Amino acid sequence: MKLVLTIVLLCIGIYGHSQEMKTGFTYLETGQYQKAEHFFETVLQEYSSNKTARLCYGRAIGLQGKTTEAKAWFTTLKSDYPTDFEVALNYAEALLWNKDYQEARTFYKTLLKEQPESFSALLGYANTLSNLKVYDDALNYVNKALGVQPGNANAMNSRKYIRLGKASAHMQEESFDIAIALLQENMVDFPTDKDSQSLLANIYLLQKEYEKATAVYTAMTDSVASYTGRSLVAHTNHKEKEALSLAKNAVTIAVKTTDSTKIIIAKERYIQALLWNGKYAEAKTAITQVSEAFPENTKTASLLATYGMYTGNFKKSITTYEKMLAKDSTSFDGNLGIANAYRAQGNLTKAYTYAQKTLQFYPNQKDAIGLIKTIENTLSPVINTNAAYTVDNGNNEAYAINATVTIPFSERFKIFAQYGYRTTENTVSQQMAYNTTLGLGAHYRVLNNTWVESSLGFIKANAPSNEYTDVNGSLFLTSRPLPLQYLKVGYSRELQNFNASLIDEKIFMNNYTLNYNMGTNVNLGWYTGYTYTSQTDGNTRHLLFTSLYYTFTKRPALKGGINYQFLGFKNQVPTLYFSPSKYQALEAFLDLQGKKNHWTYSANIAGGYQFIENNSATSLFRAEAKLTYDLTGRFQVGGYGKYSTIASETAAGFEFMEIGVKLRWQLTKKPLFKIEK
Repeated sequence: MKLVLTIVLLCIGIYGHSQEMKTGFTYLETGQYQKAEHFFETVLQEYSSNKTARLCYGRAIGLQGKTTEAKAWFTTLKSDYPTDFEVALNYAEALLWNKDYQEARTFYKTLLKEQPESFSALLGYANTLSNLKVYDDALNYVNKALGVQPGNANAMNSRKYIRLGKASAHMQEESFDIAIALLQENMVDFPTDKDSQSLLANIYLLQKEYEKATAVYTAMTDSVASYTGRSLVAHTNHKEKEALSLAKNAVTIAVKTTDSTKIIIAKERYIQALLWNGKYAEAKTAITQVSEAFPENTKTASLLATYGMYTGNFKKSITTYEKMLAKDSTSFDGNLGIANAYRAQGNLTKAYTYAQKTLQFYPNQKDAIGLIKTIENTLSPVINTNAAYTVDNGNNEAYAINATVTIPFSERFKIFAQYGYRTTENTVSQQMAYNTTLGLGAHYRVLNNTWVESSLGFIKANAPSNEYTDVNGSLFLTSRPLPLQYLKVGYSRELQNFNASLIDEKIFMNNYTLNYNMGTNVNLGWYTGYTYTSQTDGNTRHLLFTSLYYTFTKRPALKGGINYQFLGFKNQVPTLYFSPSKYQALEAFLDLQGKKNHWTYSANIAGGYQFIENNSATSLFRAEAKLTYDLTGRFQVGGYGKYSTIASETAAGFEFMEIGVKLRWQLTKKPLFKIEK
């Protein structure tokens, strides 16, 4: 907030050694400080001891921003006139210009003891306290100043900014009612004040009071600010098309004004709205146009970095944010932006460091606090448990429980321990078997979003005629080799444990897997997974699954598409497990995922046809739904159910149904290690 004081002069019309200085006074009063500096510099060349000219010259350089020079100038003047109150007031103001607030606070106290009713001293002290964020005392003294000069424009303006500062502090502390009351007081004095309206609308946004926020923006006399603000409200309320329409209106109005500042503000919101709506090509073109029209504007770099985030090019975004921070290390967009980019890239240490830097410059900033909390949750010890009941039309029933404890030891390295127990029974033959698994594993981040995951464990099985202990495990590499591309390749060893007969046979599957998902910036995606399996009974299997899908909406996330599956075994042993030489399935599917308050939900349905060997096609249907409730932020409980008639879903080729419950418990609020470097 710029500090504004009434220009203190002896009086208009004073003559110094017969020379008229009225022209210089006019320069000061109208803000032409450079002209005032030259004017009084010329006067002082002839009349170097003229106090009025010296005062005016000091003010001219100080109000230009040459604060160090102004402070030195008035220090000399004060030593020449140690008892002159007017000189002392100007010296105090020079301290404010130079941001020496504590020194100014002490000096103003001295001035007020000498002249407690001095309007300039009262107002200067109020502004000093405001800069020190001592808002209650600042309001008290600015009101005293207004008591001396009721309605004074400078004092009224100072009170407005003091209230704004206090309201902003209360907003950061989430004391929204107090902040709103202060802003409403401001709007009694200044009914169309854009600063107060913008902060009030922001508070309503934080409270998710979208109608109130829209009403505040609608009342603005600045049409560009009104439309860009309403566009932000629409986006926050997940109404992206409306946000884009409002942003277009803002650009139309701004261009007609020929005001470069308004044009940049409007086009910035328009580009953001294009990104919100997934119109990436149009956004890139618009960014280029703004960059060419306003090459010195810093917003262009921020928009380019945001474009990289939306299109999955996190490396490019990081490079852009680094350039922004090289120019301004305190940049909010730069610090929080690069924090989010590093998190998306998988580098949580750097993400955490820059989120903390954001808080250093912008205390209590909500988005930075949220990012820090998310990272801390990701790197804290967690227990996941699951209990399930499965039944199929082959008279098999199974009960299973599983528990996994994951403990991160660093941002790159974490270990996990697994325990599982499963019992299965055929209700007709009365055959019953169970198996227990116990294992240890580790995750290691090799580079950015490239992980190596391995596990090794033991499985103990008890079947009607066989009891044994053996080894299982896995080794996988997961990576994002290119923007929006995801790769997983690896090996796993597991027991065929669908029913008691299979457990009795002790058949282990050695799976070699390659999965690849290719996303695009036009909402299309293509996933392909292939697994080659070598079994301990001498059989081999080929399994291919491919899916072409389209994302219809992002909030909630709704996508749909076509799936194709091929399954083939070298040997056919239908008496033990489903093992056709050729199985194919073609289905259409819809997938929905979303979150509402404390609830997280997902649902997936698919239907189509399956072809077993050369037999006629039969219909298939599957459905799955999950629902999770966040009880405390560290403890979630959920349930799920699924049903399928797809022959390849089970080893026996049966229709089956499963229901289960899941629990997730984050053991500590924060990681067990220090994240920052």
